[in-house]
Amino acid sequence: MQKLLITLGIGITAIGILYPFLKQLGLGQLPGDIILKGENTTFYFPVVSCIAVSLLVTVLLNFLRSS
Repeated sequence: MQKLLITLGIGITAIGILYPFLKQLGLGQLPGDIILKGENTTFYFPVVSCIAVSLLVTVLLNFLRSS
């Protein structure tokens, strides 16, 4: 459990540091992401971006597990 928490902390820190570079990839602005704009509100749900990140993490973890 401790190793998992340390790994998650390192991962979240890495994402925070790399955020400006990840933003340039266009993640979160892919076709299929839902954006609803009202007069005073905006609802944003990155469906396709979530699926892409999920697939990438799944492939990466399966690759690391098999090694």
